[in-house]
Order: sequence, then structure tokens, then C-alpha cells
Amino acid sequence: KENAVNSEEYLYVWSLFYKYTHTLTLTQLYRQKHEWSLSDFELGKPLGKGKFGHVYLAREKRTGFIVALKVLYKQELEEGKVEKQLRREVEIQSHLRHPNILRLYGYFYDEKRVYLILEYAAKGELYKQLRDCGKFTEEQAATYIQQMTHALLYLHSNHVIHRYNCLCFLVKYNQPTTNVIRDIKPENLLLGLKGELKIADFGWSVHAPTSRRTTLCGTLDYLPPEMVEGREYGEGVDRWSLGVLMYEFLVGSPPFEDQSGYRATYKRIARVDLHIPDHVSVEGRDLIQKVLVCACVVSNPLNNQYTKLLQHDPENRLSLDKVLCHPWILKYAKRPSRSL
Repeated sequence: KENAVNSEEYLYVWSLFYKYTHTLTLTQLYRQKHEWSLSDFELGKPLGKGKFGHVYLAREKRTGFIVALKVLYKQELEEGKVEKQLRREVEIQSHLRHPNILRLYGYFYDEKRVYLILEYAAKGELYKQLRDCGKFTEEQAATYIQQMTHALLYLHSNHVIHRYNCLCFLVKYNQPTTNVIRDIKPENLLLGLKGELKIADFGWSVHAPTSRRTTLCGTLDYLPPEMVEGREYGEGVDRWSLGVLMYEFLVGSPPFEDQSGYRATYKRIARVDLHIPDHVSVEGRDLIQKVLVCACVVSNPLNNQYTKLLQHDPENRLSLDKVLCHPWILKYAKRPSRSL
């Protein structure tokens, strides 16, 4: 019983029980309590660590609800001069409600630490699964991309797009006027109890040390041309990242990765130097090209008879609504994702 909070079977049963049979949610409980404290939680095993702190499995004592408790150290936040960024991004995530976005239930703090009460993603990091498999099947990839697209549509409806917080010394760009989250890539995605995708990184994601990508180009790989060229950007960056994510799911590596270094990757992105392996389905190739290469179709795209205008104008990228209606999604995605 003492180790129950670390038991996968226990977590599964309790999470389902409280999710589907209890009307008293953590948010409602918070409204009644007005204030959380560390004494409200029973801490379990550590789930990972990051630059500013650690994350632990935890159980809320009153309800038994299982959560991930992220612990950030104030001194390290102050030294990194990111206190304002933390407040802004916590404010954004706390108002988001979507099945494919990791939920932030609340937060509290003490003299030395800030605590974020997050939804527990029982199946862990998507990147670890991708690394173990090498690449996903068309069915797996299509299902994840469908879920990701629903989540992005929801974020855009709430005026939230993503940004890239690393490699800013390589790229000079104007900040968008809308709210922003971190970059979209496999390392920043988690999997829920039923294997559903969860966008998890809103600036404070904590990763298991063994699962992280080690190359400098881990973030550069997902940068769109407008950012590497220093132009203004908006929601089109998410459509670009979706195409890069789809490619990596199907191939096992990013489309513009170059072993000779980040400068070569930079040049390949700017040129949209794209090569799709033959094992990718015709429908999959078509969708990747419409998102990344801005293909201009002059006849039936599934006959592969079209010309590609190697422009990288974000306005020419396939819209998210059309991604959901694309033949690749309709053919291979296991089931429609339910969005709020």
C-alpha cells in the first residue's frame, strides 16, 4: 500500500475511476480550497528533470487523483531571468482545455520553489516510442497527426502559436503579436492512458535524461524558412512544423537533417531541399509536399502528376482544416479525435 502511488496498475485504475465517475475535479477542489500546498499531495517516483527543476508522480490526498507535480526552483528561475515568461506561459496553459493538450490544473509556491500541478501522461514520451520503433506505421502517424491538427486548430482559435526558444543566435526574427508556446517536436509530446497524443511543452517541459535528442539541430530541424531567413512569421509556422513532424514519424528522422552540421541544415531548410523515401505512401508524400514544399497541384495529386513551386510562402501551405480532410488522414487515421 505504501508503494501504491508507484504502481502502474494502481495508476490506471484510479485515474480512470476519478476521471469518469467523480464530478469533483481538481479545479473544483481548488476553488473550494482557494490555495494548494505541498501537504495536499503524496509524492511518488521522480519522472524526470530539467533545467529549472524536477517532476514527480503525485497523488492528491483528498481525491486520490494522480498528477504530475513539477517543481521549479525560484533561484534558478531568477538566475535565468525567466520569471515573467513562467507567469505568462502558466497563464496560457491554465486556460486551455483540449484532450490533446496536457492540462495544467493549478499551481502554488513556497519560499524556494514553484509547483505546477499537471495532468499525468501515463504512457510517457512520444519520442521514446519513436526511437524504440525507428519509425511509425502509416496508421500510427496519421492518428497522431490528426490529433495534433485538432490541437493546433484549438490553439489557433485561442490565439496561441508556437515559438522556438533555442538557437536564437542563429535566427533573428520579430516576435508575433499573439500568445506563444514552445516548439513542436517529438520530444515535447507525451502520450496519455489510451495512447492519445498530448502537447506538453509550454516552456517548462521536463524530460527523462535518456530520451532527449542530443544534437544541436534538434530544434533547428523544425524551424520554417521564414524564421531561418529572419522574416516575420505567424500561424504558418505550425503548419510547417506539422509537416516536419509527419515526415519524422514516417521516416524516423527530420527531413532537413544534415550530419555535416547546423549550417548545412539551415541551408537545406532555406532551399526546401526535401527528399521523401519510396516507402512512404502516395497519400503521405502528397500531404508532406503540400505542407512543406507548397505544391501547386495542376492535376490529380494522387497520381503524383503535379508541379512543385519551391516557394516557401507560409500562405501557400495547406490549411489545418484541409489537412484533416486529406486522403492520407481519411485512409490511415484509426479514429477521429474528439476536440472540445
